[in-house]
Amino acid sequence: MHRHIFALILGLLVPLLCLAQQPIVGTYKIVSYAIEIDGQSREIFGKSPRAYAVITPTRIMFVITAENRKFGTSVEEKAALWDSMIAYTGPYRVEGDKLITSVDASWNENWNGTQQTRIWQAQGNRLTLTSVPAPYARDPSKIIVARLVWEKVE
Repeated sequence: MHRHIFALILGLLVPLLCLAQQPIVGTYKIVSYAIEIDGQSREIFGKSPRAYAVITPTRIMFVITAENRKFGTSVEEKAALWDSMIAYTGPYRVEGDKLITSVDASWNENWNGTQQTRIWQAQGNRLTLTSVPAPYARDPSKIIVARLVWEKVE
């Protein structure tokens, strides 16, 4: 009898947990991407970055590239391309206004196996993701906050 009650409760809770994530599920195109480094705002990927975010009920994937990227042939040009992109994926969970991704594949090997936390806010067809303050990868003595605004396309 207890097993049946437990199974019934579990059967009711699992769909509710999935519904809690429904406001963010979808495919999004980037509207804007700005970072603050020590309080100064910058658009390091230009005014028109190219990016998509795909969020399923269980997995998230981001691909972001800077505007005006050119094919690289030299070592220096290829390194510049590396610095003009972001890509990662992994299962995620929502805890209140926090979206926490357990990164299992990333353009940056240092992110693999980490938890990336973003503060999320959905308004209409827009999703804003803001990173928590963290050391800037290019200069750890500085603190960075990234703010990405996405528009739902599907």
